[in-house]
Amino acid sequence: MTALRKRMIEDMKLFGYSKRTQETYLYSVSKLAQFFKKSPNKISNEELRQYLIYHKDRYARNTTTIALCGIKFLFEKTMKRKMPVFNLIRQPKENKLPVVLTREEVHLILSNVKVLRHRTCLTLIYSCGLRLKEATTLKVNQIDSQRMVIHIQGAKGFKDRYVPLPQASLDLLRKHYKTHYNPVWLFPAPGRGGIYEPTSKNTLPDSSIQTVFRKSMREVGIKKDAHIHTLRHSFATHLLEDGIDIRIISQYLGHKSLETTLIYTHLTPLIKKGVYDKINYLMKDLT
Repeated sequence: MTALRKRMIEDMKLFGYSKRTQETYLYSVSKLAQFFKKSPNKISNEELRQYLIYHKDRYARNTTTIALCGIKFLFEKTMKRKMPVFNLIRQPKENKLPVVLTREEVHLILSNVKVLRHRTCLTLIYSCGLRLKEATTLKVNQIDSQRMVIHIQGAKGFKDRYVPLPQASLDLLRKHYKTHYNPVWLFPAPGRGGIYEPTSKNTLPDSSIQTVFRKSMREVGIKKDAHIHTLRHSFATHLLEDGIDIRIISQYLGHKSLETTLIYTHLTPLIKKGVYDKINYLMKDLT
């Protein structure tokens, strides 16, 4: 490990960045170094300018934004270098709506997953509105079956929250837990043949859940551009459709601001049924 990399890791820890953010920023910096085949502390402002243009021309907005944040942290926080090119960059805000699955599509995907650990994890993600990492790293002591809630700890932004645990999800979770009885993890890494689950100190890899989800979508014939996080979007949308207060949904999702949750109001045609009925009545004689 180079001294510069070590210093950047230490700086990110002091800033309170999560391990995932640290890994992402380090990856962005390593790609920059590989591109020029030299240490970032030898890269000039003009070189950095050309690299960022190259990046914007080839990658999606979100990918470029993440890369920019990592590179900017290195230069401005760790190396204390003010690069003029950073003053030119403005990432326009996108107003893209997330993809949402119908309830029928969610049930079709989940019921098609054959391996119990995978089906249980995906079910929890949807039925409790969890992020992928929140689900795969769940510990036994986070489940409160008396109050029927899950205590999500140290989530995004280092925030804790409680989310309701449906009875059906608890039953499935108990069924899965009986297959390994790991004292710490609800989803321990199984190892080859699952023989290491009872004693594993590692959790189920996120990539395995992502692969299973994509495979199940293909097998049941759903063509939407959906990902694991789509289950969380679908959870919020379905709750809104059933009349759950948006402020409560925001708390369940762990959103910092209600503004973030308001996007789901654009995805819920059922709660606007009264409006549609009036529009249909006004326009009924047009055809």
